[in-house]
Amino acid sequence: MPAPSQFAAALGQTLDTTSHESLGLPASWQKYEGKVRDNYSLPDGRRLIVTTDRISAFDRVLGTLPLKGQILNRLSTWWFDKTQDVAPNHVLSVPDPQAVLARECTPLPVEMVVRAYVTGVTSTSIWTAYQRGDRTFCGHPLPDGLKKNDPLPAPILTPSTKAAHGGHDRSASRDEILAEGRIEARHFDAAAELALALFQRGSAICRERGWILVDTKYELGLDAKGEVIVIDEIHTPDSSRFWLGATYEDRVAQGEEPESFDKEYVRRWLSGVGFTGDGPVPPLPDEVRVEASTRYARAFEAIVGEPFVGDPAPPLERLKRNLARL
Repeated sequence: MPAPSQFAAALGQTLDTTSHESLGLPASWQKYEGKVRDNYSLPDGRRLIVTTDRISAFDRVLGTLPLKGQILNRLSTWWFDKTQDVAPNHVLSVPDPQAVLARECTPLPVEMVVRAYVTGVTSTSIWTAYQRGDRTFCGHPLPDGLKKNDPLPAPILTPSTKAAHGGHDRSASRDEILAEGRIEARHFDAAAELALALFQRGSAICRERGWILVDTKYELGLDAKGEVIVIDEIHTPDSSRFWLGATYEDRVAQGEEPESFDKEYVRRWLSGVGFTGDGPVPPLPDEVRVEASTRYARAFEAIVGEPFVGDPAPPLERLKRNLARL
């Protein structure tokens, strides 16, 4: 079990943002800031991706979690290594616990979301749609009689549009997305095939470890040769839901939520205080931040099979030192 004490000790050392100056990077490297990752494009066709400790939910940045960036970066690169025979990815090297050097790609304008259970609390979740009576979701027919957190008959692909900063992502079917002209059919279909293959591999590995990969989202892009490859991250507590398999059936039978070790813990806390994406973001209490990181680390340990020990050094100092070797 991960020790909450290491996360409590790191509360004052979280990495909220980066800059060329703070990382010692050339000004010619073009920066793009996502909700969680800061990206720097090098002139030679490579991209430096720094995973900060920022956390987002309901399409809003909420603050930081201690050591979160290290957990995500290490877990995601572990998964990229374990799935490279299933889907090509962008990773070239890992120069720091919170950074990846990758091939520069053009992101596809659609996220590939794969779901195996009817669950969720956001406005775009399959449970929200099912609860209001929808029996078709992203083009897939859904059977009557499902309860929250029940398995679907089979995993389904439910693509999501990518909203601009401040906007909300929207689930849509393949036909709807192609009709909007967002993406070519050949690229969509190649991305969909990779996403379903990755989900199958990820589910099998999690099942072996006593965990359930509930759903996840994949970012894909076109590399310099025009090939569709996996980018960003895969199978982390930020992009996926993980449930503990041993207690799932009993908890659902009793009307309780499954034991989750992912961002859903934070979403539920926010929903409990009345925040679902609109209005001012409520500050996350330190105890919530520590508990969230502890759950992320438990997912890491269960999947990777080794203890998570974070690097306690000030992150900007460590990153600047390690990135100087690029």
